[in-house]
Amino acid sequence: MPISRTDLADFSYFMAIVRHRNFRRAALEMGVTPSALSHAMTALEERRGVRLLNRTTRSVSLTAAGEDLCAMIEGPLDRIAEASESLNRFRDAPAGRVRINVLEDAVPLLLDPVMPLFVDRYPEVAIDVGVTNRMIDVIADGFDAGIRYGGTVPEDMVARRLSPEIRWIAAAAPAYLERFGSPSDPQDLRNHRCIGIRLGNDQIYKWEFERGEEAVEIETPGPLTVDESQAALAFGRAGVGVVYGAEPVFRPDLESGALVRILPEWASMGAGFHVYYSGRRQVPTGLRLFIDLIREVRPLGL
Repeated sequence: MPISRTDLADFSYFMAIVRHRNFRRAALEMGVTPSALSHAMTALEERRGVRLLNRTTRSVSLTAAGEDLCAMIEGPLDRIAEASESLNRFRDAPAGRVRINVLEDAVPLLLDPVMPLFVDRYPEVAIDVGVTNRMIDVIADGFDAGIRYGGTVPEDMVARRLSPEIRWIAAAAPAYLERFGSPSDPQDLRNHRCIGIRLGNDQIYKWEFERGEEAVEIETPGPLTVDESQAALAFGRAGVGVVYGAEPVFRPDLESGALVRILPEWASMGAGFHVYYSGRRQVPTGLRLFIDLIREVRPLGL
């Protein structure tokens, strides 16, 4: 049976389902509804007279025929996608769609200063930004790249630095310090109300402090634990407890006086922001231009 244009489109849909094992996420990547994706797969199976997918309300898996089809078409479709993307190099105005998953802190510190310039300079490039602090497999979830602090970038990815190292500090509201006093040593935090930090891997972060050659980790007590910087800042401003985080994130509140830095002689330097992507795929032109613009603007220095 000869291949048709419909088959080629449905093969692309099929491979998106293979990547995600989920119709909703695959549909999001392909820019169609889950219902349209389901109908396309049903039509493909009926035209070819073979079932490719085992579908339940909770999971999607490949049949033996589906596994065979995936093995046969994955490489050729990747090469077609790369060839299509390479044509962007010959356009006067680059176009396309780029999906990036970013850490919450990266939005105000990196994206806010750069995005207005990018959309003006490259109006035909669509940027789809997903924001989460959880550690996800950005490629499996249909993203072209991720932006995280350097220490959390997966080792099997290509990574490029977007900022210098970042200082991590502790701070509290003036009202809190009036009521409970200011600690003079990191160990004093054990007797304070601290806003805990839940990391993207669900672990509770131990606050790190350095002074010269001294380095300590504090397992802080407190009434609250959060997984977002803005939530921690809001509770800090309200006087709920001591907060800890990246100094650039705290800077507006420090400058306004809403928060006061504590333990000024103690801080911790951590890896800055990095963008990362698969080395097994051609980097989309829009992604490359976006990375280049961040490195050109240098919102946090570089």
